[in-house]
Amino acid sequence: MTQFKRITLALFLFVGLFVRADEGMWFLMFIDRLNHRDMQKMGLQLTAEEIYSINNSSLKDAVVQFNGGCTAELISKDGLLLTNHHCGYDAIAELSTPEHDYLTNGYWAADRSQELKPKSLYVRFFVRMDDCTKRIMSKVSDSMSEAEREKIIREEIALIEKENSEGGKYVVSVRSFFQGNEFYFFVYQDFKDVRLVGTPPNSIGKFGGDTDNWEWPRHTGDFSMFRVYADANGNPADYSTSNVPLHPKHHLPINLNGVKEGDFAMIMGYPGRTNRWLPAGGIDQNVKYAYPAWVEASKTAMDAMKTYMDKDASVRLNYASKYARTANYWKNRQGMIDALTKFQTAAAKAKNEAKFDAWANKPENKAKYGSVVSTLNNFYSATNDKSRHDNYLSILVRNSEYAGISRGLGAQLMAYAKADAAKRSAMKADLTAAINEFFETTYGTAEMDVLINGLDLYAAKANYELANGVAAKVNSAMIHFSNCQ
Repeated sequence: MTQFKRITLALFLFVGLFVRADEGMWFLMFIDRLNHRDMQKMGLQLTAEEIYSINNSSLKDAVVQFNGGCTAELISKDGLLLTNHHCGYDAIAELSTPEHDYLTNGYWAADRSQELKPKSLYVRFFVRMDDCTKRIMSKVSDSMSEAEREKIIREEIALIEKENSEGGKYVVSVRSFFQGNEFYFFVYQDFKDVRLVGTPPNSIGKFGGDTDNWEWPRHTGDFSMFRVYADANGNPADYSTSNVPLHPKHHLPINLNGVKEGDFAMIMGYPGRTNRWLPAGGIDQNVKYAYPAWVEASKTAMDAMKTYMDKDASVRLNYASKYARTANYWKNRQGMIDALTKFQTAAAKAKNEAKFDAWANKPENKAKYGSVVSTLNNFYSATNDKSRHDNYLSILVRNSEYAGISRGLGAQLMAYAKADAAKRSAMKADLTAAINEFFETTYGTAEMDVLINGLDLYAAKANYELANGVAAKVNSAMIHFSNCQ
Protein backbone atom coordinates (compact mmCIF):
# COMPACT_ATOMS: atom_id res chain seq x y z
CA MET A 1 0.00 0.00 0.00
CA THR A 2 1.41 3.40 -0.96
CA GLN A 3 1.93 6.11 1.64
CA PHE A 4 -0.81 8.18 -0.01
CA LYS A 5 -3.34 5.36 0.32
CA ARG A 6 -2.38 4.72 3.93
CA ILE A 7 -2.96 8.35 4.79
CA THR A 8 -6.32 8.63 3.05
CA LEU A 9 -7.58 5.27 4.34
CA ALA A 10 -6.62 6.22 7.86
CA LEU A 11 -8.29 9.59 7.49
CA PHE A 12 -11.60 7.98 6.57
CA LEU A 13 -11.33 5.44 9.38
CA PHE A 14 -10.76 8.36 11.71
CA VAL A 15 -13.62 10.51 10.41
CA GLY A 16 -16.02 7.57 10.34
CA LEU A 17 -15.89 7.42 14.12
CA PHE A 18 -17.62 10.79 14.37
CA VAL A 19 -20.21 10.91 11.56
CA ARG A 20 -23.92 10.62 12.34
CA ALA A 21 -26.19 8.48 10.15
CA ASP A 22 -28.89 11.12 9.73
CA GLU A 23 -26.89 13.77 7.91
CA GLY A 24 -24.32 14.03 5.17
CA MET A 25 -24.19 13.52 1.42
CA TRP A 26 -25.53 10.12 0.36
CA PHE A 27 -25.46 8.26 -2.96
CA LEU A 28 -28.91 7.47 -4.32
CA MET A 29 -27.87 3.97 -5.36
CA PHE A 30 -27.16 3.15 -1.69
CA ILE A 31 -30.35 4.65 -0.22
CA ASP A 32 -32.02 1.26 0.23
CA ARG A 33 -29.02 -0.41 1.84
CA LEU A 34 -27.67 2.41 4.00
CA ASN A 35 -30.28 5.06 4.72
CA HIS A 36 -33.85 3.99 4.06
CA ARG A 37 -34.65 2.34 7.41
CA ASP A 38 -33.37 5.36 9.36
CA MET A 39 -35.36 7.69 7.11
CA GLN A 40 -38.53 5.68 7.66
CA LYS A 41 -38.08 6.00 11.43
CA MET A 42 -38.03 9.77 10.96
CA GLY A 43 -41.29 9.74 8.98
CA LEU A 44 -40.41 8.98 5.35
CA GLN A 45 -43.36 7.36 3.58
CA LEU A 46 -41.71 6.71 0.21
CA THR A 47 -40.08 3.42 -0.67
CA ALA A 48 -36.44 3.36 -1.72
CA GLU A 49 -37.62 2.40 -5.23
CA GLU A 50 -39.79 5.53 -5.37
CA ILE A 51 -36.71 7.65 -4.65
CA TYR A 52 -34.22 5.94 -6.98
CA SER A 53 -35.08 3.40 -9.63
CA ILE A 54 -33.36 2.48 -12.86
CA ASN A 55 -36.33 0.68 -14.42
CA ASN A 56 -39.28 2.71 -13.14
CA SER A 57 -40.08 6.37 -12.73
CA SER A 58 -38.87 7.82 -9.43
CA LEU A 59 -37.96 11.07 -7.71
CA LYS A 60 -34.61 11.12 -9.52
CA ASP A 61 -36.49 11.72 -12.78
CA ALA A 62 -38.12 14.88 -11.42
CA VAL A 63 -35.00 16.44 -9.86
CA VAL A 64 -32.57 17.70 -12.51
CA GLN A 65 -29.33 19.59 -12.76
CA PHE A 66 -29.91 23.09 -14.11
CA ASN A 67 -27.33 24.50 -16.51
CA GLY A 68 -24.42 22.57 -15.03
CA GLY A 69 -24.51 23.90 -11.50
CA CYS A 70 -27.92 24.24 -9.83
CA THR A 71 -30.79 21.95 -8.91
CA ALA A 72 -34.27 22.27 -10.42
CA GLU A 73 -37.53 20.36 -10.12
CA LEU A 74 -40.11 19.36 -12.71
CA ILE A 75 -43.53 20.32 -11.36
CA SER A 76 -45.91 19.52 -14.21
CA LYS A 77 -46.59 16.89 -16.85
CA ASP A 78 -45.69 19.50 -19.47
CA GLY A 79 -42.08 20.06 -18.51
CA LEU A 80 -42.55 23.08 -16.25
CA LEU A 81 -39.40 23.59 -14.19
CA LEU A 82 -38.85 25.39 -10.90
CA THR A 83 -35.42 26.58 -9.81
CA ASN A 84 -33.88 29.41 -7.80
CA HIS A 85 -33.92 32.96 -9.09
CA HIS A 86 -30.16 33.12 -8.70
CA CYS A 87 -29.85 29.93 -10.77
CA GLY A 88 -31.85 31.42 -13.63
CA TYR A 89 -30.08 34.76 -13.20
CA ASP A 90 -27.64 34.33 -16.09
CA ALA A 91 -30.34 33.36 -18.58
CA ILE A 92 -32.68 36.12 -17.40
CA ALA A 93 -29.90 38.71 -17.75
CA GLU A 94 -29.02 37.42 -21.23
CA LEU A 95 -32.62 37.80 -22.39
CA SER A 96 -32.86 41.32 -20.96
CA THR A 97 -32.10 44.62 -22.66
CA PRO A 98 -32.24 48.17 -21.30
CA GLU A 99 -35.59 48.49 -23.08
CA HIS A 100 -36.94 45.13 -21.85
CA ASP A 101 -35.23 44.64 -18.51
CA TYR A 102 -36.69 41.35 -17.27
CA LEU A 103 -34.01 41.10 -14.61
CA THR A 104 -35.20 44.28 -12.92
CA ASN A 105 -38.89 44.19 -13.75
CA GLY A 106 -39.68 40.48 -14.01
CA TYR A 107 -41.35 38.58 -16.84
CA TRP A 108 -44.31 36.21 -17.22
CA ALA A 109 -45.17 34.49 -20.48
CA ALA A 110 -48.89 34.85 -21.23
CA ASP A 111 -48.80 31.60 -23.23
CA ARG A 112 -46.21 29.15 -24.53
CA SER A 113 -45.55 31.19 -27.64
CA GLN A 114 -44.12 33.93 -25.39
CA GLU A 115 -41.68 31.69 -23.53
CA LEU A 116 -38.17 32.98 -24.23
CA LYS A 117 -35.20 30.92 -25.37
CA PRO A 118 -31.71 31.93 -24.13
CA LYS A 119 -28.72 31.16 -26.34
CA SER A 120 -27.32 28.36 -24.20
CA LEU A 121 -29.21 26.72 -21.37
CA TYR A 122 -29.69 23.04 -20.64
CA VAL A 123 -31.00 20.66 -18.01
CA ARG A 124 -29.40 17.33 -17.19
CA PHE A 125 -31.48 14.29 -16.22
CA PHE A 126 -29.90 11.64 -14.02
CA VAL A 127 -30.36 8.21 -15.65
CA ARG A 128 -28.32 5.90 -13.41
CA MET A 129 -25.04 5.43 -11.59
CA ASP A 130 -22.78 2.51 -10.81
CA ASP A 131 -19.63 1.60 -8.92
CA CYS A 132 -16.56 1.10 -11.10
CA THR A 133 -13.99 1.08 -8.28
CA LYS A 134 -12.92 -2.56 -8.70
CA ARG A 135 -12.52 -2.21 -12.45
CA ILE A 136 -10.33 0.88 -12.21
CA MET A 137 -8.32 -0.17 -9.17
CA SER A 138 -7.56 -3.57 -10.76
CA LYS A 139 -5.55 -1.72 -13.41
CA VAL A 140 -3.14 -0.07 -10.95
CA SER A 141 -0.65 -1.31 -8.39
CA ASP A 142 1.35 0.06 -5.48
CA SER A 143 4.57 -0.29 -7.46
CA MET A 144 3.47 2.33 -10.03
CA SER A 145 4.55 5.93 -9.91
CA GLU A 146 1.82 8.53 -9.46
CA ALA A 147 2.21 9.60 -13.10
CA GLU A 148 1.76 6.01 -14.33
CA ARG A 149 -1.21 5.50 -12.04
CA GLU A 150 -2.96 8.68 -13.22
CA LYS A 151 -2.38 7.81 -16.88
CA ILE A 152 -3.89 4.34 -16.55
CA ILE A 153 -6.85 5.66 -14.57
CA ARG A 154 -7.52 8.35 -17.18
CA GLU A 155 -7.46 5.74 -19.96
CA GLU A 156 -9.83 3.41 -18.12
CA ILE A 157 -12.18 6.29 -17.33
CA ALA A 158 -12.33 7.20 -21.03
CA LEU A 159 -13.26 3.60 -21.89
CA ILE A 160 -16.01 3.46 -19.25
CA GLU A 161 -17.48 6.75 -20.43
CA LYS A 162 -17.47 5.63 -24.07
CA GLU A 163 -18.99 2.22 -23.30
CA ASN A 164 -21.94 3.69 -21.41
CA SER A 165 -22.72 6.65 -23.68
CA GLU A 166 -24.62 4.48 -26.21
CA GLY A 167 -23.04 6.23 -29.14
CA GLY A 168 -23.44 9.71 -27.75
CA LYS A 169 -27.02 9.41 -26.53
CA TYR A 170 -25.91 9.93 -22.94
CA VAL A 171 -23.33 12.04 -21.15
CA VAL A 172 -21.24 9.80 -18.90
CA SER A 173 -19.01 11.11 -16.14
CA VAL A 174 -16.66 9.00 -14.01
CA ARG A 175 -15.78 10.67 -10.71
CA SER A 176 -13.38 9.76 -7.94
CA PHE A 177 -14.45 9.91 -4.30
CA PHE A 178 -12.63 9.65 -0.99
CA GLN A 179 -9.39 11.00 -2.46
CA GLY A 180 -9.22 8.50 -5.32
CA ASN A 181 -10.06 5.38 -3.30
CA GLU A 182 -13.48 4.87 -4.93
CA PHE A 183 -14.83 5.57 -8.44
CA TYR A 184 -18.42 5.84 -9.69
CA PHE A 185 -19.83 6.60 -13.10
CA PHE A 186 -22.93 8.72 -13.65
CA VAL A 187 -25.10 8.54 -16.76
CA TYR A 188 -27.04 11.67 -17.77
CA GLN A 189 -29.22 12.88 -20.62
CA ASP A 190 -29.13 16.55 -21.61
CA PHE A 191 -32.03 18.60 -22.95
CA LYS A 192 -30.93 21.88 -24.56
CA ASP A 193 -34.22 23.52 -25.51
CA VAL A 194 -35.11 25.22 -22.22
CA ARG A 195 -37.17 28.42 -22.21
CA LEU A 196 -37.94 31.09 -19.63
CA VAL A 197 -41.56 31.02 -18.46
CA GLY A 198 -41.51 33.51 -15.62
CA THR A 199 -39.41 35.36 -13.10
CA PRO A 200 -40.27 37.82 -10.34
CA PRO A 201 -38.67 41.26 -10.42
CA ASN A 202 -35.21 41.61 -8.90
CA SER A 203 -36.70 43.34 -5.85
CA ILE A 204 -38.38 40.02 -4.97
CA GLY A 205 -36.09 37.41 -6.52
CA LYS A 206 -32.97 39.01 -5.10
CA PHE A 207 -34.40 40.80 -2.07
CA GLY A 208 -31.58 41.44 0.38
CA GLY A 209 -28.88 41.87 -2.24
CA ASP A 210 -26.39 39.70 -4.04
CA THR A 211 -25.04 37.98 -0.94
CA ASP A 212 -28.29 36.99 0.79
CA ASN A 213 -28.05 33.46 -0.60
CA TRP A 214 -25.94 32.41 2.42
CA GLU A 215 -28.23 33.81 5.11
CA TRP A 216 -30.96 32.02 7.05
CA PRO A 217 -33.79 32.62 7.64
CA ARG A 218 -34.36 34.34 4.31
CA HIS A 219 -37.23 36.51 3.15
CA THR A 220 -36.59 36.24 -0.57
CA GLY A 221 -38.75 35.11 -3.51
CA ASP A 222 -35.74 33.16 -4.79
CA PHE A 223 -37.39 31.33 -7.69
CA SER A 224 -37.73 31.35 -11.45
CA MET A 225 -39.61 29.08 -13.85
CA PHE A 226 -38.58 27.49 -17.12
CA ARG A 227 -39.95 24.82 -19.44
CA VAL A 228 -38.11 21.90 -21.04
CA TYR A 229 -38.87 21.13 -24.68
CA ALA A 230 -38.19 17.99 -26.75
CA ASP A 231 -38.88 16.69 -30.24
CA ALA A 232 -42.15 14.97 -31.07
CA ASN A 233 -40.81 11.68 -29.70
CA GLY A 234 -39.70 13.13 -26.39
CA ASN A 235 -36.01 13.10 -27.26
CA PRO A 236 -33.47 15.94 -26.74
CA ALA A 237 -33.38 18.36 -29.66
CA ASP A 238 -31.88 21.72 -30.54
CA TYR A 239 -34.26 24.67 -30.35
CA SER A 240 -37.05 24.54 -32.90
CA THR A 241 -40.53 26.03 -33.09
CA SER A 242 -41.75 22.49 -33.82
CA ASN A 243 -40.51 21.17 -30.47
CA VAL A 244 -43.12 20.32 -27.85
CA PRO A 245 -43.10 20.47 -24.03
CA LEU A 246 -41.34 17.46 -22.53
CA HIS A 247 -43.55 14.92 -20.77
CA PRO A 248 -41.19 13.76 -18.04
CA LYS A 249 -41.18 10.29 -16.51
CA HIS A 250 -42.05 11.85 -13.18
CA HIS A 251 -42.88 15.29 -11.81
CA LEU A 252 -43.34 16.55 -8.27
CA PRO A 253 -46.95 16.99 -7.14
CA ILE A 254 -47.71 20.29 -5.47
CA ASN A 255 -49.19 20.19 -1.96
CA LEU A 256 -51.40 23.25 -1.65
CA ASN A 257 -51.97 22.51 2.04
CA GLY A 258 -48.35 23.29 2.88
CA VAL A 259 -46.42 21.57 5.65
CA LYS A 260 -47.03 21.05 9.34
CA GLU A 261 -44.83 20.64 12.38
CA GLY A 262 -43.08 17.27 12.45
CA ASP A 263 -43.43 16.50 8.72
CA PHE A 264 -40.52 14.53 7.30
CA ALA A 265 -38.12 16.61 5.20
CA MET A 266 -35.09 15.71 3.12
CA ILE A 267 -32.95 17.38 0.49
CA MET A 268 -32.35 15.81 -2.91
CA GLY A 269 -30.35 17.48 -5.63
CA TYR A 270 -26.96 18.42 -6.98
CA PRO A 271 -24.77 19.81 -4.20
CA GLY A 272 -21.25 21.10 -4.62
CA ARG A 273 -18.65 19.34 -2.55
CA THR A 274 -17.91 18.82 1.09
CA ASN A 275 -14.67 19.63 2.89
CA ARG A 276 -15.75 17.89 6.08
CA TRP A 277 -12.76 15.54 5.88
CA LEU A 278 -10.28 18.42 6.07
CA PRO A 279 -7.78 18.07 8.95
CA ALA A 280 -7.07 20.81 11.49
CA GLY A 281 -4.17 22.18 9.45
CA GLY A 282 -6.36 22.47 6.36
CA ILE A 283 -9.07 24.36 8.26
CA ASP A 284 -6.47 26.73 9.68
CA GLN A 285 -5.06 27.28 6.20
CA ASN A 286 -8.46 28.21 4.80
CA VAL A 287 -9.36 30.51 7.68
CA LYS A 288 -6.03 32.37 7.89
CA TYR A 289 -4.56 32.25 4.38
CA ALA A 290 -6.72 30.97 1.50
CA TYR A 291 -10.16 32.44 2.25
CA PRO A 292 -8.97 35.93 3.28
CA ALA A 293 -7.14 36.18 -0.06
CA TRP A 294 -10.27 34.97 -1.89
CA VAL A 295 -12.42 37.55 -0.08
CA GLU A 296 -10.09 40.47 -0.74
CA ALA A 297 -9.47 39.61 -4.39
CA SER A 298 -13.20 39.11 -5.03
CA LYS A 299 -14.10 42.42 -3.42
CA THR A 300 -11.49 44.19 -5.55
CA ALA A 301 -13.02 42.77 -8.74
CA MET A 302 -16.57 43.49 -7.58
CA ASP A 303 -15.75 47.13 -6.87
CA ALA A 304 -14.30 47.56 -10.36
CA MET A 305 -17.34 45.98 -12.03
CA LYS A 306 -19.87 47.88 -9.91
CA THR A 307 -18.36 51.25 -10.83
CA TYR A 308 -19.33 50.75 -14.47
CA MET A 309 -22.52 48.76 -13.84
CA ASP A 310 -23.95 51.76 -11.97
CA LYS A 311 -23.24 54.05 -14.92
CA ASP A 312 -24.60 52.05 -17.85
CA ALA A 313 -27.68 49.78 -18.09
CA SER A 314 -26.13 47.61 -20.81
CA VAL A 315 -23.01 47.02 -18.72
CA ARG A 316 -25.18 46.26 -15.69
CA LEU A 317 -27.06 43.54 -17.57
CA ASN A 318 -23.93 42.07 -19.16
CA TYR A 319 -22.14 41.88 -15.81
CA ALA A 320 -25.11 41.14 -13.54
CA SER A 321 -24.60 37.38 -13.42
CA LYS A 322 -20.82 37.57 -13.12
CA TYR A 323 -21.06 40.12 -10.32
CA ALA A 324 -23.68 38.06 -8.49
CA ARG A 325 -21.61 34.89 -8.83
CA THR A 326 -18.53 36.66 -7.46
CA ALA A 327 -20.51 38.19 -4.60
CA ASN A 328 -22.05 34.83 -3.79
CA TYR A 329 -18.66 33.18 -3.21
CA TRP A 330 -17.28 36.30 -1.52
CA LYS A 331 -20.00 36.09 1.11
CA ASN A 332 -19.62 32.32 1.40
CA ARG A 333 -15.90 32.50 2.10
CA GLN A 334 -16.28 35.34 4.61
CA GLY A 335 -19.08 33.44 6.32
CA MET A 336 -16.87 30.36 6.63
CA ILE A 337 -14.03 32.45 8.10
CA ASP A 338 -16.44 33.86 10.70
CA ALA A 339 -18.15 30.55 11.57
CA LEU A 340 -15.03 28.39 11.68
CA THR A 341 -13.34 30.99 13.87
CA LYS A 342 -16.33 31.43 16.19
CA PHE A 343 -16.82 27.71 16.78
CA GLN A 344 -13.07 26.93 16.91
CA THR A 345 -13.51 24.12 14.40
CA ALA A 346 -9.79 23.60 13.87
CA ALA A 347 -9.28 23.09 17.60
CA ALA A 348 -12.15 20.58 17.71
CA LYS A 349 -10.63 18.70 14.78
CA ALA A 350 -7.25 18.70 16.51
CA LYS A 351 -8.79 17.01 19.58
CA ASN A 352 -10.27 14.27 17.41
CA GLU A 353 -6.97 13.88 15.59
CA ALA A 354 -5.18 13.47 18.92
CA LYS A 355 -7.49 10.56 19.76
CA PHE A 356 -6.81 8.97 16.40
CA ASP A 357 -3.09 9.62 16.76
CA ALA A 358 -3.05 7.71 20.03
CA TRP A 359 -4.64 4.72 18.29
CA ALA A 360 -2.37 5.07 15.24
CA ASN A 361 0.77 4.95 17.37
CA LYS A 362 -0.04 1.71 19.13
CA PRO A 363 2.62 -0.87 18.25
CA GLU A 364 0.34 -2.85 15.94
CA ASN A 365 -0.70 0.28 13.97
CA LYS A 366 2.34 2.54 14.02
CA ALA A 367 4.10 1.22 10.91
CA LYS A 368 1.13 2.02 8.69
CA TYR A 369 -0.66 4.89 10.42
CA GLY A 370 1.68 6.42 12.98
CA SER A 371 2.59 9.48 10.90
CA VAL A 372 -0.77 10.13 9.24
CA VAL A 373 -1.86 13.15 11.29
CA SER A 374 1.56 14.81 11.33
CA THR A 375 2.11 14.21 7.60
CA LEU A 376 -1.22 15.79 6.67
CA ASN A 377 -0.88 18.80 8.93
CA ASN A 378 2.79 19.34 8.02
CA PHE A 379 1.71 19.52 4.39
CA TYR A 380 -0.67 22.37 5.16
CA SER A 381 1.94 24.18 7.24
CA ALA A 382 4.33 24.00 4.30
CA THR A 383 1.76 25.31 1.82
CA ASN A 384 0.07 28.11 3.77
CA ASP A 385 1.79 30.93 1.88
CA LYS A 386 1.28 29.12 -1.42
CA SER A 387 -2.46 28.84 -0.76
CA ARG A 388 -2.69 32.59 -0.16
CA HIS A 389 -0.69 33.29 -3.34
CA ASP A 390 -2.76 30.86 -5.41
CA ASN A 391 -6.06 32.36 -4.28
CA TYR A 392 -5.05 35.91 -5.15
CA LEU A 393 -3.98 34.66 -8.57
CA SER A 394 -6.90 32.30 -9.26
CA ILE A 395 -9.53 34.89 -8.33
CA LEU A 396 -7.80 37.40 -10.62
CA VAL A 397 -8.04 34.93 -13.51
CA ARG A 398 -11.59 33.94 -12.55
CA ASN A 399 -12.87 37.52 -12.65
CA SER A 400 -10.80 39.07 -15.43
CA GLU A 401 -11.92 38.17 -18.94
CA TYR A 402 -8.60 39.46 -20.25
CA ALA A 403 -6.55 37.39 -17.79
CA GLY A 404 -8.44 34.26 -18.79
CA ILE A 405 -8.59 34.93 -22.50
CA SER A 406 -5.75 32.53 -23.34
CA ARG A 407 -7.79 29.55 -22.10
CA GLY A 408 -10.80 30.29 -24.31
CA LEU A 409 -10.69 32.70 -27.20
CA GLY A 410 -6.89 32.75 -27.20
CA ALA A 411 -6.72 28.96 -27.61
CA GLN A 412 -9.11 29.14 -30.56
CA LEU A 413 -7.06 31.90 -32.17
CA MET A 414 -3.86 29.89 -31.69
CA ALA A 415 -5.43 26.82 -33.29
CA TYR A 416 -6.62 28.96 -36.19
CA ALA A 417 -3.16 30.45 -36.69
CA LYS A 418 -1.59 26.98 -36.86
CA ALA A 419 -4.21 25.50 -39.21
CA ASP A 420 -3.88 25.18 -42.97
CA ALA A 421 -6.16 27.05 -45.38
CA ALA A 422 -8.79 24.32 -45.58
CA LYS A 423 -9.10 23.97 -41.80
CA ARG A 424 -9.19 27.75 -41.36
CA SER A 425 -12.14 27.96 -43.71
CA ALA A 426 -14.03 25.41 -41.61
CA MET A 427 -13.06 27.13 -38.35
CA LYS A 428 -13.78 30.69 -39.41
CA ALA A 429 -17.52 30.85 -38.68
CA ASP A 430 -17.19 29.48 -35.12
CA LEU A 431 -14.17 31.66 -34.40
CA THR A 432 -15.93 34.79 -35.68
CA ALA A 433 -18.96 34.00 -33.52
CA ALA A 434 -16.72 33.51 -30.46
CA ILE A 435 -14.95 36.83 -31.07
CA ASN A 436 -18.24 38.67 -31.52
CA GLU A 437 -19.69 37.12 -28.37
CA PHE A 438 -16.57 38.06 -26.37
CA PHE A 439 -16.85 41.72 -27.34
CA GLU A 440 -20.64 41.77 -26.93
CA THR A 441 -20.42 40.62 -23.31
CA THR A 442 -17.32 42.50 -22.11
CA TYR A 443 -16.79 46.17 -21.45
CA GLY A 444 -13.20 47.16 -22.10
CA THR A 445 -12.84 49.93 -19.52
CA ALA A 446 -14.28 47.80 -16.74
CA GLU A 447 -12.10 44.86 -17.75
CA MET A 448 -8.98 47.05 -17.61
CA ASP A 449 -9.79 48.03 -14.03
CA VAL A 450 -10.57 44.45 -13.00
CA LEU A 451 -7.24 43.26 -14.39
CA ILE A 452 -5.02 46.16 -13.30
CA ASN A 453 -6.53 46.38 -9.80
CA GLY A 454 -6.23 42.62 -9.45
CA LEU A 455 -2.59 42.67 -10.53
CA ASP A 456 -1.81 45.49 -8.11
CA LEU A 457 -3.42 43.54 -5.26
CA TYR A 458 -1.60 40.36 -6.27
CA ALA A 459 1.75 42.17 -6.31
CA ALA A 460 1.09 43.81 -2.95
CA LYS A 461 -0.35 40.88 -1.02
CA ALA A 462 0.74 37.59 -2.60
CA ASN A 463 4.45 37.96 -1.80
CA TYR A 464 5.21 37.97 -5.49
CA GLU A 465 7.07 40.84 -7.10
CA LEU A 466 6.01 41.75 -10.62
CA ALA A 467 8.75 42.59 -13.09
CA ASN A 468 9.33 46.30 -13.61
CA GLY A 469 6.77 47.87 -15.88
CA VAL A 470 4.43 44.89 -16.05
CA ALA A 471 1.38 46.82 -14.88
CA ALA A 472 2.10 49.68 -17.27
CA LYS A 473 2.59 47.28 -20.18
CA VAL A 474 -0.61 45.43 -19.36
CA ASN A 475 -2.47 48.74 -19.15
CA SER A 476 -1.15 49.79 -22.55
CA ALA A 477 -2.05 46.43 -24.08
CA MET A 478 -5.56 46.57 -22.65
CA ILE A 479 -6.14 50.05 -24.05
CA HIS A 480 -5.05 48.80 -27.47
CA PHE A 481 -7.21 45.68 -27.16
CA SER A 482 -10.26 47.66 -26.01
CA ASN A 483 -9.93 50.00 -28.96
CA CYS A 484 -10.63 46.97 -31.17
CA GLN A 485 -14.17 47.03 -29.84
